Amino acid sequence: MNEKDISANPFSLIADFEGDIAQLFATPFDEILPVLPLRNLMLFPGVVAPVTVGRESSLRLIEQAEKKGTVIAVGCQRDASVETPHVSDLYPIAVVAKVMRVIELPNGNKSAILQSFGRIRLGDETRQKPYIRAHVEKLEDILPSKDDKEYRALADACKDTTIRFVHISEAYPEEAAFAIRNIGHPVFLLNFICTNLPFELDEKATLLNENDQCQRGYKLLSILNRELQFAILKQNIQNQTREELDKQQRDFFLQQQIKNIQSELGDEQNEDVTDLINKAGFLDLPPKVREIFDKELKKLQRIPPQSPDYNIELNYAQTLVSLPWGIQTEDNLNIKHAEKVLNRNHYGMEKVKERILEHLAVLKFRNDMKAPILCLYGPPGVGKTSLGKSIADALGRQYVRISLGGVHDEAEIRGHRRTYLGAMPGRIIKSIQKAATDNPVFILDEIDKVSDRNFNGDPQSALLEVLDPEQNKAFHDNFLDVDYDLSNIFFIATANSLQNIPAPLLDRMEIIEVEGYLTEEKIQIAKRHLIPKIEEELKINADSQLKVKFKPKAFEFLIENYTRESGVRQLEKQLDKIYRKMAYLTEIEESNKFKDIGIDVANIEQLLGKPLFNRDKYQGNKYAGVVTGLAWTSVGGEILFIETSISHSKAPKLTLTGNLGDVMKESAVLALEYIKAHAEKLKLDSNIFDHWSIHVHVPEGATPKDGPSAGITIATSLASALTQRKVRANTAMTGEITLRGRVLPVGGIKEKILAAKRAGIKDIIMSVENRKDIEEINQKYIDGLTFHFVENVFEVLDIALLKEKVDDAINLDIKEDNDHH
Repeated sequence: MNEKDISANPFSLIADFEGDIAQLFATPFDEILPVLPLRNLMLFPGVVAPVTVGRESSLRLIEQAEKKGTVIAVGCQRDASVETPHVSDLYPIAVVAKVMRVIELPNGNKSAILQSFGRIRLGDETRQKPYIRAHVEKLEDILPSKDDKEYRALADACKDTTIRFVHISEAYPEEAAFAIRNIGHPVFLLNFICTNLPFELDEKATLLNENDQCQRGYKLLSILNRELQFAILKQNIQNQTREELDKQQRDFFLQQQIKNIQSELGDEQNEDVTDLINKAGFLDLPPKVREIFDKELKKLQRIPPQSPDYNIELNYAQTLVSLPWGIQTEDNLNIKHAEKVLNRNHYGMEKVKERILEHLAVLKFRNDMKAPILCLYGPPGVGKTSLGKSIADALGRQYVRISLGGVHDEAEIRGHRRTYLGAMPGRIIKSIQKAATDNPVFILDEIDKVSDRNFNGDPQSALLEVLDPEQNKAFHDNFLDVDYDLSNIFFIATANSLQNIPAPLLDRMEIIEVEGYLTEEKIQIAKRHLIPKIEEELKINADSQLKVKFKPKAFEFLIENYTRESGVRQLEKQLDKIYRKMAYLTEIEESNKFKDIGIDVANIEQLLGKPLFNRDKYQGNKYAGVVTGLAWTSVGGEILFIETSISHSKAPKLTLTGNLGDVMKESAVLALEYIKAHAEKLKLDSNIFDHWSIHVHVPEGATPKDGPSAGITIATSLASALTQRKVRANTAMTGEITLRGRVLPVGGIKEKILAAKRAGIKDIIMSVENRKDIEEINQKYIDGLTFHFVENVFEVLDIALLKEKVDDAINLDIKEDNDHH
């Protein structure tokens, strides 16, 4: 069926009404009526409208209705795509109508002219074939009186607004406005407008549902005013676009005429040259650069614009004047302000902040001081790159950044010579153009990932000139072919490792290590930076329904069990996952328990699943030969266990397992040799090593382990196993040993101490030379720990080994052993 919105022109059939319209609305009908479903057309009481009919069931309905002269119910489909609608697919309010006439169209279709009467409500469907029949209920209308002046004025307002809309819309012929203007009856007028103007069907259904004719008029007037405003706005946009297009065409023709006239007079002026001269007038070009620029400008004026060389010369000249020659931003040298900015944006990083503040303090005395060249190196995610932005904010300088990761072409740094097709400046010069000042804070990100020498040159060597304070005041870019001063730029390089950076390049930079964050520091970063950032991105405020509160222990549990990193990137991802989960639970109204009591350790597992990582816990001192050591990893400190067992063997040997590196294996050999050399002092028979094999194992065998810091731990484990003396409870140690038994200092003390404290360790043994590292740690991190500083292995054994043996000690009596054999 193709019941359409009054064919091509909704105003093709106009009618009016004279007399008492209440009689029209009171037309009698049966309780069950056949229903004609229409697409995109909703009839209002009293309106006459043509409808093109295509469905077979609808054709049978209108033909029988015309033949018998009976009334039918006419409703509108909610979804026009439904081919076989039921009563439930129609809007519930419909009208009673009569088929006045059925007309055969030239294309073979049929059109029915319908006269609508009063409103009805569609009830239950009684049958579907051959056409829909349903129960109907008559709805009463509140009609205005003949002398109602307010309604008359309302109808006139709707008429005037409709006529204005028809004039502006351009979708209706002029006859439509004339026809509406001549409709006399106000009720019929309003219902006719409701039927024929292109409103949304839902809005028409709302109007039809209104039983008070006066209220329907007010709602109609509101919709008409809105549609009129849209039509006026659309017309203004079209007129404005048309005017702009006409102006562009006019300007183009005038410019062409001016060029032709100037060409005839021999006085043609090149706009590109004029623009270059104006830009150069605002720059403080050095004398040599000014000379080269003037030379290139004259050459450009002699080249015809149609020549291929013209664009090459123009590009070069534009590059020269686009550089900020002599343009600088004034530094903000307020130390307190800089310290406030750095502390606000970054937690920790005390060494880096102190170095920046030192530079600012000295710069207040010497304004001509060269900017430092810093290299921040450390694990990913600790804030090296973002620190550059904070430094720029603190100084009041522009901020630019280039990523050097994967750069393999020297031309990326120094640019191409102009003899090459498509030549352009290097990334250094292009970034300075972007900054628009010659003293920005310049971040050279991932400098350790620049490729080595290859057939495209050596980009690492190209950086030597950039980062040398003695050379970069005359940096030579191949495209510019003139010297540019980079000495005012504050260069900051970032790297994850120093191993891949050539020694000459390292020598030109001041190396500052950005250490990984401790768990305590990560907790503060999460509270101060990560959570506010996530809540700002999610637009969470005090009135938001989504509120997430963390209990103190939840942060530590989240960091220890769901992240394994030095920085905070994974922590931010896990927090973001929690907020996403909470948003989902809030929508399905299951998050009240979290919102009211806050997120604790148990809730973390419900939100994120089972822990991804497990920290080692102290396992006690029940067995001889098991010693707790401290290790440093790229993701922070850890405790590790060294296990030693002994067994009878005809060919005694030392076995090392646990995926150990060469240095750690050498530490085990050193420890065993030292124990052998001092067996008498340990009250061991020296022949024991001829009958017992020794096996040293470090658990978590899939994880590579290396380094010398486990030296005293292995020595203590060997001594404990051979003497069958247990190790003091809650004791851990770290330190390198020599063949003479001296205990040497090791690194990563801060991370190791925090790992020991988390594991419940009370006593820590280390080299006396590590005392200075302990003094640098904040006192609150080491409260409850006792430190034992030693110089040799026997001091370690005196502290670590208990006097008594384990209850089930192995009998190591050599005499009995020899008799047995």
